[in-house]
Amino acid sequence: MKLKYFAHSAFQITADNGKIILIDPFLDGNPKSPVKSDDVKADYIILSHAHGDHLGDSFKIAKREKPLFICVNELADYCASKGFKAHNMHIGGGYDFDFGRVKFTIAHHGSQTPDGTYAGEPAGIIISNGKTIYHTGDTGLFYDMKLIGEMNSIDYMLIPIGDNYTMGITDAVKAVEFVNPKTVIPMHYNTFDVISVDPKEFKKKVEEKGINCRIMGFGEEIEL
Repeated sequence: MKLKYFAHSAFQITADNGKIILIDPFLDGNPKSPVKSDDVKADYIILSHAHGDHLGDSFKIAKREKPLFICVNELADYCASKGFKAHNMHIGGGYDFDFGRVKFTIAHHGSQTPDGTYAGEPAGIIISNGKTIYHTGDTGLFYDMKLIGEMNSIDYMLIPIGDNYTMGITDAVKAVEFVNPKTVIPMHYNTFDVISVDPKEFKKKVEEKGINCRIMGFGEEIEL
């Protein structure tokens, strides 16, 4: 399995069976992304919530690639209303796909589409297939992260550190302590001035807690 970071909260997972999964593909309007929507393929698109910097270029990609959307019920219905295939899920529920298992967790944030449509609850995403990835979505710190870490052996935790809209560095470090992943990867930072932080500060503080931190470059792909 491979993980590629496009910047902000946008990632690509390439499963062992070759299936390509995009998470929150905000690319064309993303000043830090080295690729644009025309450059990516997708068998699946998983959305944490519906804000424009997460829904992003999903529909533009979907018109070309015909992926299956995986998201909470209301957002899945919204995707289906636009003519796309969707698998409806919700927080606490899991489902086995051909690339692995997906389960949604709570996230403390909001979720409304750019056109003002209510899109259900925001969510975190746990993807398991040999390795387990926890994409927290946009969220503030919450104590149930400790429970998520106790119930799941998280190999890679993808966590926002940019502050203002999500956790900042201090709260993100505490979240990592709660989950205790093998490796944490910071996200949702430096895309805009209002979320400008130094990921090296986060890395230093996390590693002082004995947890490995990997700062992925924008466009970098790693083997999991």
